[in-house]
Amino acid sequence: MNLPPPVMATAAPGPAPTPALRPDALSAEDARKAQALRKMKTVATLLLVFAAVVFLIAKINEDRGTWVGYVRAIAEAAMVGALADWFAVTALFRHPLRIPIPHTAIIPKRKDEIGRSLGNFVESNFLTADVIDERLRGARIGERAGTWLAQPANAARAGDAVSDVLRGALEVLDDREIQQGLEHLIESRVRATPVTPLLGKAIDLTVEGGHHQRLLDAVLVGVGGFLDDNRSTFRQRLDEESPWWVPEPIDNRVFNKIYTAVSSFLEDVANTPDHEVRDSVDTRVAALAERLRADPELHAKGEAFKDEMLDHPEVRRWIDSLWTEAKRGMISAADDPDSELRVRLVNSLQQLGARLADDPEMQHKIDRWVSDALAYLVENYRTEVSDIIASTVEKWDGESTAEKLELQVGRDLQFIRINGTIVGGLAGFVIHAIGQLL
Repeated sequence: MNLPPPVMATAAPGPAPTPALRPDALSAEDARKAQALRKMKTVATLLLVFAAVVFLIAKINEDRGTWVGYVRAIAEAAMVGALADWFAVTALFRHPLRIPIPHTAIIPKRKDEIGRSLGNFVESNFLTADVIDERLRGARIGERAGTWLAQPANAARAGDAVSDVLRGALEVLDDREIQQGLEHLIESRVRATPVTPLLGKAIDLTVEGGHHQRLLDAVLVGVGGFLDDNRSTFRQRLDEESPWWVPEPIDNRVFNKIYTAVSSFLEDVANTPDHEVRDSVDTRVAALAERLRADPELHAKGEAFKDEMLDHPEVRRWIDSLWTEAKRGMISAADDPDSELRVRLVNSLQQLGARLADDPEMQHKIDRWVSDALAYLVENYRTEVSDIIASTVEKWDGESTAEKLELQVGRDLQFIRINGTIVGGLAGFVIHAIGQLL
């Protein structure tokens, strides 16, 4: 936790109070810890003062009885224990009484080593594949994720998140690089694909499905309509081409005869599935497909036509616009909650959640995938976490580091001073008693 350094006072053997920490520089939790630390320092210091007062009184009245010697010995040893433990606790964070005694102010002096050791400790004992796997084994991530996604509102929230990720990814991509890559991909694939064999295959598929006959039917209907629409034009053209000496009734009979014959032929072909014209079309179409696959001359012409098309300015502009239009469409769809993309995405996520919630095998796969992914990250990047801890501690100055740590553990360390006072007094009583016995 990167907190502003609290203003701490040097613990001293005397009863001087500890200056108040700045409450505006601490969070509510750290302010509570600072208050508890001040309270425990006061208690430990008052015990030392109490032992000193008792020692002075006992020393002055030592001649009044044997029991007074015991009190003096207890108070004297309690002061020694309190002072020794005060020195030990204070030496962790600063120089006692601001005197640069060797091997004191350990944390400020060795904060870099402490940071590296802490990082290595976390890396070795927490960031391991076994620890991650053990922690995730009972988490049931797959089942929980499926149950959560199965709810429509949650699926909509997940869809919003996926759309945000998609939009963000599209916006940060280098359009020029993507466009060049897309253009190269399309052009290389088209140039590498022979045109005429592809056309031959398309014709084969058309013949197999009978589509060419339907096309012929459409052509026959179109030709018949064309003849009907332009009958007067054809009749006028016959007048222009006929000799001047041929009577008009004869021209009319000739024209009607030809027109009727052509119309009848078209109608006959259209209404006869096995007409010889249709058979001829089948034969010629099959022959064309074979030529497209095997004729080198047609192959060369097809490749030349393909190259000409790819080099055409309009085609180049169309290829260049593919990524821009696709990106614009995807961003617009990602922003619109009612777009088909968003609706399909939310529905897919909800269906995935419902299936995942009821499929133990899929749940196991998800759990295993998450565990393997985290284990991979931990095994390959846990050193980064250790380096972050070490580098962060290195950026702190020594005094701030000591104050941060004292704020976190200082209250518990004050119990060492209290225990030292009590244990020292008991030790003084035992030692004095042994001396009296001897």
